[in-house]
Amino acid sequence: MKIRYSIRFNLIKLKDIEDDLRIRMRVSYDSKRINIPLSCRISLNKWDEDSESALPKYEDKFGNTSKDINREIDKYRSAMEKAFAKFELIDQKIPTPDELKHEFNEITGKKTNEEKEKIIPTNIQEVGKIFLKENKTLWSEGTYKKIKTILRHLKKFNDNLEFSHIDNIFLKNYITFLIDKQGLQNTTVQKNVKTLKWFLNWSFYNKYNDNLEYKNFKTKLKTVEPKVIFLSWDELMLLYQLEIPDTKNYLDRVRDVFCFQCFTSLRYSDVFNLKRSDITENSIQLVTVKTNDCISIDLNDYSRSILDKYKDIPFPKNKALPVISNQKMNDYLKELGKLAELNTPETIIYYKGNERKEEVIPKHDLLSTHCGRRTFICNALAFGIPPHVVMKWTGHSDYKAMKPYIGVADETKSESMKKFNMPKEKLEVEETTDTNK
Repeated sequence: MKIRYSIRFNLIKLKDIEDDLRIRMRVSYDSKRINIPLSCRISLNKWDEDSESALPKYEDKFGNTSKDINREIDKYRSAMEKAFAKFELIDQKIPTPDELKHEFNEITGKKTNEEKEKIIPTNIQEVGKIFLKENKTLWSEGTYKKIKTILRHLKKFNDNLEFSHIDNIFLKNYITFLIDKQGLQNTTVQKNVKTLKWFLNWSFYNKYNDNLEYKNFKTKLKTVEPKVIFLSWDELMLLYQLEIPDTKNYLDRVRDVFCFQCFTSLRYSDVFNLKRSDITENSIQLVTVKTNDCISIDLNDYSRSILDKYKDIPFPKNKALPVISNQKMNDYLKELGKLAELNTPETIIYYKGNERKEEVIPKHDLLSTHCGRRTFICNALAFGIPPHVVMKWTGHSDYKAMKPYIGVADETKSESMKKFNMPKEKLEVEETTDTNK
């Protein structure tokens, strides 16, 4: 038998939230209708009614991106279509709304409210495992590791932690623990607390947690703008042309991948996933892993030379470059920087609690894969390339994100300042000419 049905997705207003709207799946069939809410929410101006999907470049306060939201929409639609297929092909009957919902829940692995009430956990570690399991396929590897780190810190602080324990006093003590016992800097602690709140928000909206005291908690920690560590053009050329001894030839590929980042602005996640099919004759065309932005980066002589070096060497999954793990690459970069004698002392200032710390560290010990992206941006700005052009290559969406890089482009600032150094005699000549006019 054939069941005629329609599946639509629209927005519904929640009483407790003014800014965001929950997405609802509305299913109509045989003069019947059921509504099933999705777990995600979205701002009205970020929802496309025609395509019934989230617009690009959106991220909600819980960290869900447009891609995550649209993936959940596709998952719900597919599950409902499978449910109807079962009733059409196997049961050969028109289901009641309750039967259809039950079949949908079976396919998606969702539990009914009654089932949740019977087994709902309140221990943060237990719910944390559910949080990781349900979202693992939606997150990047970095986000997954971040949540695991938060749960590990919480476990060390209190192995039997319940949601009811989390109040202002708990959070103050937890911050002290992170600083004094775990040795974290204030900026890292702030990120830790922000991620914890994200998890607590998810727990609340998924009915595991009814304690909202954390909502009003504010971290009051002194911080400083982190220093932008990058290679000047001379330092980059020194590294690029470095003769690597045979005893350390394992550093050769690391050097190539890092320099490729420096010449293209690619993040580690994007250069790791870069495939030969992403490369055209004159540019790189890809969708970034972190932000899902579609970007186009022009190839230059340096980046093209590195690609040509490996064009005939096969790598797994049709990858373009021999990229190793991020952790191992960071270790090797420090070794590579030391070999290149990148020993410029860098003063790093940070806070632990109320204590201001200063450390002088040689640049080679500060090298990491993210320095490649910073190096590209800072050198591009120093060469006088306009910020809006650089942003098109890097995928930055606003000037706020570029501000730290603009601040360290000293060569650009120096060239601009030279305009004030016009010789006095020339100034007098120009003033006389202007007067005659």
